Amino acid sequence: MKKSDRKSMNQDRRPAQRDVDIPDRLPLIPVRDIVVFPYMVLPLFVGRDMSIKAIEAALAGNRLVLLAAQKAHDTESPKPDDIFDTGTVGMIMRMLKLPDERIKILVQGLTKAKIVDYVQSEPFYSVHVHTFPASQEPPSSLETEAVIRTAKEGLDRLASLGKVLMPDVMVVIENLDEPGRLADIIVSNLGLKVEPTQEILEIEDPVARLKRATEILSKEIDVLSMQQKIQADAKGEIDKTQREYLLREQLKAIQKELGELDDRAEEVEEFRKRIEESNMPEKVVKEAEKQLKRLEKMHPDTAEAATVRTYLEWMVEIPWSKASPDNLDIQSAQQVLNEDHYDLEKVKERILEYLAVRKLKEKLKGPILCFVGPPGVGKTSLGKSIARALGREFVRISLGGVRDEAEIRGHRRTYVGALPGRMLQGIKQAGTNNPVFMLDEVDKVGMDFRGDPSAALLEVLDPEQNHAFTDHYLGVPFDLSHVMFITTANLIDPILSALRDRMEIIEIPGYTEEEKLGIARRYLIPRQLEKHGISEKHFRMTDPALQRIVTHYTREAGVRNLEREIANTMRKVARRVAEGKSKRYAITPRTLQKYLGVPKYLPETEKEKDQVGLTIGLAWTETGGETLHIEATTMKGKGNLTLTGHLGDVMKESAQAALSYVRSQAQALGIKQETFANTDIHIHVPAGAIPKDGPSAGITMATAIASSLANVPARHDVAMTGEITLRGRILPIGGLKEKILAAKRAAITTIILPKHNEKDLEELPKHLLKGVNIILAETVDQVYAAALHVPSRARTKPKTPKPSQPKRMPSNRTKRAAAPVKRARRAAASPFVLPQ
Repeated sequence: MKKSDRKSMNQDRRPAQRDVDIPDRLPLIPVRDIVVFPYMVLPLFVGRDMSIKAIEAALAGNRLVLLAAQKAHDTESPKPDDIFDTGTVGMIMRMLKLPDERIKILVQGLTKAKIVDYVQSEPFYSVHVHTFPASQEPPSSLETEAVIRTAKEGLDRLASLGKVLMPDVMVVIENLDEPGRLADIIVSNLGLKVEPTQEILEIEDPVARLKRATEILSKEIDVLSMQQKIQADAKGEIDKTQREYLLREQLKAIQKELGELDDRAEEVEEFRKRIEESNMPEKVVKEAEKQLKRLEKMHPDTAEAATVRTYLEWMVEIPWSKASPDNLDIQSAQQVLNEDHYDLEKVKERILEYLAVRKLKEKLKGPILCFVGPPGVGKTSLGKSIARALGREFVRISLGGVRDEAEIRGHRRTYVGALPGRMLQGIKQAGTNNPVFMLDEVDKVGMDFRGDPSAALLEVLDPEQNHAFTDHYLGVPFDLSHVMFITTANLIDPILSALRDRMEIIEIPGYTEEEKLGIARRYLIPRQLEKHGISEKHFRMTDPALQRIVTHYTREAGVRNLEREIANTMRKVARRVAEGKSKRYAITPRTLQKYLGVPKYLPETEKEKDQVGLTIGLAWTETGGETLHIEATTMKGKGNLTLTGHLGDVMKESAQAALSYVRSQAQALGIKQETFANTDIHIHVPAGAIPKDGPSAGITMATAIASSLANVPARHDVAMTGEITLRGRILPIGGLKEKILAAKRAAITTIILPKHNEKDLEELPKHLLKGVNIILAETVDQVYAAALHVPSRARTKPKTPKPSQPKRMPSNRTKRAAAPVKRARRAAASPFVLPQ
């Protein structure tokens, strides 16, 4: 049973037919979304089979049915538990069959009845009912009169608040003085849900029923009052906005007549003036004027007006044609670079070359340099020094961890809070269109679903493209070709290959011990004295103490930790000065431990004497060079090779190649072939928690294996690096300066390098090779001759021809640099090396 149209509900003005004989068994029709009351006449639409059959059974008899409400609206086939027990006995007055096979009936409620039990469930519900006797209206009393008046006044109040009630219903209510019937007609016309309406139906006392109906009526009045208030407030806001708009337009007209401009007109004129003064390119001027016209037509309080205003502010604040003049005095620039940085001759030379060309040719695109080196060698500070030497503004942004492509190219203006990218933000910050722009940590740029910032940098760092760089926010080209871009990185490999191709790579290696001492004397100590508020009359550090800090308290390629340790000593001195103990404190090697504690790095005991199976290799790391102590030991076994020390695949393969070469040269080394079948070899690289990889330790592991199998000690003052082949050739390696620095820090006196790296020695500073014997080897036999000790009896019977000698150092070397090679020639003449 579906709910009928509520507007068609009506309350019969005639009394119900009380004299109708109601049997105790009736067909049941479940109704949805409505509760039928006595005295109510309403149409119902019947579509369910069981309800249609119940109507047919009623029409075949006394036309009486029980109308009971369903508890849930969406139950299509209700069970007895889904139907309320109390309902209304109704008489079917008319019936009409509709074209869609439904039935429309007109029913009149007679009296309330309660279901006693269900007699029949198929094909329709038939129930035993208990009818309530006709309720006697209570005698008139003050309480009853008050409740009736309250209910009628509430209904009038409800109608005044906009509740739609049919006029004939209002007439019936006005003339009705029975509390029970009044409660029924009020509740049936309020359009309530089934639960509260059913609650009213089940109350037997007429006065109590009317009181409950009055409570529901009061709640409806409160809801409608609040609704009306909200509507009135909304209408008031609309009226206020319209009134303000009219007043503003009138004010505008008055100001126009008086020749005065309002704030918006002043703002537009100011923007127009700043656009003219900014000397924008023609294409940019057109876009700026277009947006200015849009702003002029907009209401100033709209969100879009604020967006256009912000856009115009960016357009007029960017230095389109403002440039700082370059300092083309090469001697002055060289002096500035030397004042700020120690050594770094290659970088300084490149900057001075740019200035020289810039002096000869006015229109020159800015270079794009990439400083690559370990942390703490002065890459970032070098950018500031270059800007000071050129007389330009300096801008630095860090790209470490940047993953959004919009950080470079900007966000489109359609997004909330959109801004230009970091490139144009930096240009605006500098105030000129030709600053020195440093992109720090370019090797640490990431990528995710928001794009690849490295790919976005391709346009920025290409001199052939960046003259028309277009930011997504501005949407107009900006000339970046006058900017001098400097990028920094610790590693080259993570940089995108296409991006790497656009930059001029300048490698900045770590510092030697002598360079660190010079940097500390010229820059670190004076800077820390100023930071700590003390002077040289309070603090003095001797050169031996400074050297001891470098060797025993720091182990790095740069000077950051060195500066921290110097600051550590100064803090303790500053504290004593602040306590009133004002005197000059001298930091010497003897007193250094009082300030810095016990040394952090001590010489390794393995270096003190020659040992069998222990060789020293050289490795390159992100923080500079390091020494590797490679140990090899033999034991009785089945010829297995064990590798430990957290080695990478390439390093493991180098160990296999080294072992294969030693086996191929067993006869020349005096090793029996059966030794390999009955001996297990274990190679270990200490610091096992640190990953190690690369092929440059090949000759070091080959020497350690040969030393262990031949039981010949390896020299503790010799370090080596080079890749080995199965034929015993030594291939070139990289990171030469860092490895030599690591050897010098470890007090190594002899270094064996591949012969193919001889050309790289030309680029190294002369002082770096001072005190070091360099041996250039082409084959592993020459490495054995220089790195392994040979028993004295082996020299008594030299039956082998003289082995090949390493070539001399280049002729342009100094006598000091050539001396290590002469010693290498004598070392290579050892009879331990047999014919190849």
